[in-house]
Amino acid sequence: MRIHVVNPNTTASMTEKIAAAARAAASPGVEILATNPAYGPESIEGYYDEVFSIPGLIEEIRGGAGADAVVIACFDDTGLDAARCATEVPVIGIGEAAFHVASLIAERFSVVTTLARSIAPIEHNLVRYGLASRCARVRACEVSVLALDDPASGARAAIRAEVEAALSDDGAEAIVLGCAGMTDLAASLAQAVGAPVLDGVACAVALAEALARLGLRTSKRTSYAAPLPKRYAGAFARFAPAFSFPRTPPLTSR
Repeated sequence: MRIHVVNPNTTASMTEKIAAAARAAASPGVEILATNPAYGPESIEGYYDEVFSIPGLIEEIRGGAGADAVVIACFDDTGLDAARCATEVPVIGIGEAAFHVASLIAERFSVVTTLARSIAPIEHNLVRYGLASRCARVRACEVSVLALDDPASGARAAIRAEVEAALSDDGAEAIVLGCAGMTDLAASLAQAVGAPVLDGVACAVALAEALARLGLRTSKRTSYAAPLPKRYAGAFARFAPAFSFPRTPPLTSR
């Protein structure tokens, strides 16, 4: 089985960190292909960055031939609906995956993300997924995404402070880390605070693997049907859906 993990930003060091977390979560024999676009924003922090990251994301998904499932490694679930239109295999966003897994092990969870501008998109997704009532609060540690890779930024201390505040002040019983760049912190934070701390990359890989093993595909009846053929003008001409994407090859042996 092959799972294609796509980091929608262009920061290769973050893709490497995400790939390591995905491989640690995957079952033996599951191949993890981790990629990022060659163009687009170096980090995704808010609605504006999100828009410009989606073309590269879709191109990466189109290029991932032979994948049994796709994971989008951005906590805002950037381009998730468009990605489900672009392929027949299951596509899992790390935000959606983490919320659902958290709801299975805790009555109430809090989310600790990077910047305050990410709070509203995450809250919107919680409503959309029907899990807003299970989330005690979405918190921001006011650390930029790129600062997560800088040991001198104080990012780890700031994240831990918000995790501890969520447990003491929000009544949270579990914590969801709201950025793919935090993936390497989950285990150490869980041990330090004595509560479950969930990394969306690991959750998404586990769910993607389960869907692939069940032989499930994204429904193409209406909402996630292949895009209708038409012309796209200018720089987006190469994204024009004047094609019918090839049938996904049969699932590899498990």
